[in-house]
Amino acid sequence: MAIMKVKFDLKKRVKLAQGLWLMNWFSVMTGVLVFSMGLFFKVELRKRSEMMDNAESHFVPNSLIIVGILACALNAFGGKICYDSLDPAKFSKWKAFLKPYLGVCLFFNALLFITALMCFTMRLALENTLAQGLKNGMKFYKDTDTPGRCYMKKTLDMMQIEFRCCGNNNYKDWFEIQWISNRYLDFSSKEVKDRVQSNVDGKYLMDGVPFSCCNPSSPRPCIQFQVTNNSAHYSYDHHTEELNIWTRGCRESLLSYYGGMMNSIGALVLLVFLLEVAVMVGLRYLHTALESLSNPEDPESESEGWLLEKTVKETFAAFLQTLKSLGKGNQVEGGEGEEAQTVATVS
Repeated sequence: MAIMKVKFDLKKRVKLAQGLWLMNWFSVMTGVLVFSMGLFFKVELRKRSEMMDNAESHFVPNSLIIVGILACALNAFGGKICYDSLDPAKFSKWKAFLKPYLGVCLFFNALLFITALMCFTMRLALENTLAQGLKNGMKFYKDTDTPGRCYMKKTLDMMQIEFRCCGNNNYKDWFEIQWISNRYLDFSSKEVKDRVQSNVDGKYLMDGVPFSCCNPSSPRPCIQFQVTNNSAHYSYDHHTEELNIWTRGCRESLLSYYGGMMNSIGALVLLVFLLEVAVMVGLRYLHTALESLSNPEDPESESEGWLLEKTVKETFAAFLQTLKSLGKGNQVEGGEGEEAQTVATVS
């Protein structure tokens, strides 16, 4: 018993085919949009790849690019099928491709839905890779003379200025690392010697931050050294001077930026998924309506279209049976191959 039967005459079939043709080409444009968004997101991640601990974060933009290309190709092909369905002579050559094409569309829609979910769940993976990447980047801040790391200072400074942030979790992260190169330290100075000797690892640590942490909205000149020493500055209390330097960590700022971007892209992909499902359902109705013409010689005759030829339970059982038969076919082929090999060995 077919599910969700609909009766069609010539006028309804023509309207359905024309509507599907338009929807397919609209889906091609949405595929281009998904591809563009994936490319844009990949470029944004590349800009700050030094701040990320691994390349796993590029899995989602790569998926978006692939899905966008597939959407363009599949819907362009579907649009051609819908256009030719208005002419029985042209449509006859597509009949053999329709069922496999619908199967590919089903698989593609599942892939599209998974991609949308990945967009919404990427935040956790991105948070972990940013946490470690920013920590490593801050350690290399001082290495302006080291090949391969000389760009890190500029990258971190530009990021802190652009995103109005400081450090990994907050500005106090700079207190725990030596971010001034030994090249610019006077080791004959007692203060420098005392700071280096007081640290177990022999590092020059201080309660100071780079200039890029300074907030330009502060009413007083930026205090970036001895940040927590109230007595070192006139009329100063580091607990109340919130405008002096950025208090927000860069990990939080970058997560907010990328998270908002991924939520928007995920919502777009979800809308594309719903559109693709509508196109697939419409194409299924068009396929069954053309297959069930009461008089194939007369294009104006009535027909019935349906979503599933059998019930959901029967369809699922038939699908499982098909899979089992495929498995048995492989086993038989394997057995024949082994038998042939045994005969060859004996002879």
